[in-house]
Amino acid sequence: MNARPRLVVVGGDAAGMSAASQARRARGGEDLEILAFERGRHTSYSACGIPYLVGGTVANPDDLVARDPATFARDFDIEVRTGTEVTAVDLERRCVTARGPDGTVATERYDQLMIATGAVPLRPELPGADAEGVFGVQTLDDGIALRAFLDDARPETAVVVGAGYIGLEMAEALVQRGVRVDLVDAGPEPMGTLDPDMGAEVREALVGMGVRVRLGERVTGLRTEGGRVRGVATDRGEYPAGVVVLGMGVRPNSDLARAAGLRIGPTGGIAVDARMRASAPGVYAAGDCVETFHRVSREPVAIALGTHANKQGRVAGTNIGGGYARFGGVLGTAITKVCGLEVARTGLNEAEAERAGFAFTTSVLRSTTRAGYYPGAKWMTVKLLAERRTGRLLGGQIVGWENAGKRIDVLATALWNGMAVEDVAGMDLGYAPPFSPVWDPVLIAARKLAEAAPEPRAG
Repeated sequence: MNARPRLVVVGGDAAGMSAASQARRARGGEDLEILAFERGRHTSYSACGIPYLVGGTVANPDDLVARDPATFARDFDIEVRTGTEVTAVDLERRCVTARGPDGTVATERYDQLMIATGAVPLRPELPGADAEGVFGVQTLDDGIALRAFLDDARPETAVVVGAGYIGLEMAEALVQRGVRVDLVDAGPEPMGTLDPDMGAEVREALVGMGVRVRLGERVTGLRTEGGRVRGVATDRGEYPAGVVVLGMGVRPNSDLARAAGLRIGPTGGIAVDARMRASAPGVYAAGDCVETFHRVSREPVAIALGTHANKQGRVAGTNIGGGYARFGGVLGTAITKVCGLEVARTGLNEAEAERAGFAFTTSVLRSTTRAGYYPGAKWMTVKLLAERRTGRLLGGQIVGWENAGKRIDVLATALWNGMAVEDVAGMDLGYAPPFSPVWDPVLIAARKLAEAAPEPRAG
């Protein structure tokens, strides 16, 4: 009797388990065996929720777990082996080598393979980086360990290295815990995915919250005493630290795929087609480990976001299950919050538009989140980019307070459909004084840009 066809999944979080679940919906257990490997202890958890677990907004780590291995076994007939790392893939023999939590090494066959190895943090070689009190926040286990350290050690000072999404969210979490925070970044302004003028607004808000923002500084080492971190040294000085959080970004974790001989794209991510198929028969990949197609620049990009991972995993699972689905690309839409300040972006910023060869113009509008006379109205800033001659929207950024950030979804929808700013300016958006001025800031910014005719910013 022939064995059932087997799907092996490498990586048990968003992309991997979305693919496994979707494949199971298409094919029952009698038609397809599914075996998933996860090197950590948890499956299908919200990595985006980790800063809120650390800060205390989320009380229990289990609240971040959508489905645990027992649920996958009971409800989906999917076997998940946690604490097990896949160390090699043999494309010719169609098998993987995995090392279990006890060190046992086993080889497992596959008929179809789903690679969802995620991303790995950027960690420069720094003296003292292995000291007690130094944390990354890549996995749920990382977040649990950091929260336990804060509960036990109760540090008074912290240094967060890196002022991107993770760095800002961790700075907020530490401020909520009553810790004095220095935020260190080598860039000119926080949030390097924003233009510097918008990043400056983020900086001003951070300073107003009591965060000491140290920009244009490179970390050179960590000062330790007795194996425990005590400070962070930069090329400009040293800052005391009872705890250090490293949030310097990530890169695609494509090492396993590269070693197997799969094609890797120019971004360092696994190259896949629109159906999430990699360069070998029967092999799929999705999530932070792959590169994908940017709908505005028309270039390959590697953007680590859970929204992309879940969608890509679902596409892969549909195709693995015998259906047909395509992934339509990304815009890089992202949003975060720092102590009430909302920061969002979509499409291209100025530097990205220049690299893509666009001639463009911009508009920046400062307005209010509600009707100015309505109690609680606060400021928000909208920045838009449009192609110089066609007026096509290229990107948008929003910084502001309460209910400012989710307006980015209007701009993302316009970008997805290739709209011109003139059309955006005429969109029929909802209005009531508690929610916006009668002319929503997005509409005014689009109208300003449609009416402007400056010289091109890029040739």
